[in-house]
Amino acid sequence: MKKRLFGISVLAVMLGFNVACANTEANDKDGKTATPIAGIPGQPVDLTIAAEKAVNSVVSIKVTINSKTQSIEYYDPFEDFFGDFFGRGNGGRRQYQQKTPKRQGSGSGVIISQDGYIVTNNHVVENADIIEVKLNDNREFKGRIIGTDKTTDLALIKVEAKDLPAITIGNSDNLKLGEWVLAIGNPFSLTSTVTAGIVSAKARSLGASGGIESFIQTDAAINPGNSGGALVNARGDLVGINAMIYSQTGSYAGYGFAIPTSIMNKVVEDLKQYGTVQRAMLEISGMDVTNYIDQENEKGNKVDLGTLTGVYVGEAKDGGAAAKAGIQKGDVIISIDNKKISKFGEMQELLVNHKPGDKVQVKYLRDKKEHTTTVTLRNEQGTTSIIESVDSDDMGVGLRALTADEKSELNLRYGLLVVAVRDGKMKEGGVTKDDIIIQVNDKPMNSKEDFEQAVREANMSTERVLWIRAMKKSGRRVSYAVELGSN
Repeated sequence: MKKRLFGISVLAVMLGFNVACANTEANDKDGKTATPIAGIPGQPVDLTIAAEKAVNSVVSIKVTINSKTQSIEYYDPFEDFFGDFFGRGNGGRRQYQQKTPKRQGSGSGVIISQDGYIVTNNHVVENADIIEVKLNDNREFKGRIIGTDKTTDLALIKVEAKDLPAITIGNSDNLKLGEWVLAIGNPFSLTSTVTAGIVSAKARSLGASGGIESFIQTDAAINPGNSGGALVNARGDLVGINAMIYSQTGSYAGYGFAIPTSIMNKVVEDLKQYGTVQRAMLEISGMDVTNYIDQENEKGNKVDLGTLTGVYVGEAKDGGAAAKAGIQKGDVIISIDNKKISKFGEMQELLVNHKPGDKVQVKYLRDKKEHTTTVTLRNEQGTTSIIESVDSDDMGVGLRALTADEKSELNLRYGLLVVAVRDGKMKEGGVTKDDIIIQVNDKPMNSKEDFEQAVREANMSTERVLWIRAMKKSGRRVSYAVELGSN
């Protein structure tokens, strides 16, 4: 049967083993030291204190995605031929309108500050029109999105409240294999469910999300509704945000994955400060050395890289950060800033805590000889600039979809009317009131949501420019180039 991946996660089960819990301490961001809980020889670990400490910090999140009308574009060869023949020149592209149904979903979240900041998964709140947050004491609040990061599958939301039961944030780097952990969430809408398991692996990469992956793997039972819930240690300190399971059926199969707090802390900090995550990159692609050796062995090739651990560089982008520092395809990265790198997930977890412009010392092997170089990390645009989110206030424009009468009068299938313009990026680009925006970066504009999505995508692109095709009410076609920021 084909293996499938599902974006939900919790944990649970077997407490019958005789274990001893590591007597380590963790500090939360307010400087409070968590109480260590030592295991009693010959007895199971007592996790009741951890459960009582953390359970009130986990919330239930209900999201609503309202019904929307979407334009589906398709190719019509007859339109292409006759359109060109009669001078319409539409290239054979046609559209039809499709209305999506109203949808609802649920997940979990973790209160990380007394003033209402809550961490959850991006896939829990993605595209949400309404967010409802319910606390363990049954109080309910409306939530709003502060920022999301699809690459790490994390999101930061906020409710307007004070003196909330914030969780103590621990250091996921201190987790040990075999250490007991609790998962707290709301599987199948069963609120405040606490389950237990152990840490099965760290820095696990699955290649499932296409983003940054350095998961904590646990043997816990995972069920729908726990996405965004808390993974806590035996002291009740947050060490991860539950995110994913690996299963052939969609139900518990012994493999659950959580995003470590070492990644979460940086994402939350950036979302608060900039509205988007400042991603620092080496600009390479690669894989674990062990995976590369296995691939080559399957081809009948014998490989001797001088090490069995590290990250094999499959490609160093031309002119990229690593290439400029001398790193090439075939090199093996073995440490960054004197921290040993055994696999790709460890490297991703380390880099996520840096910002563009930071310099790191990279040690690598080439032809089994050790080399050291300094790399200046860059962002996704290939620069060292800080990238901030761009919202409607920055654009300085008011928009609404064309009415059916306006579409008929202007002979348009879609478009957005500019109803107001004030100081902002659109005015700087030349956009004026009563312009009709037809396409942005070659994407049709049917709704304000289409425009906002185009702005978000352009802001994270290399050019950071909106290429706008528009029309005056007279029918005259115009174009604008709106810069979202300098590189």
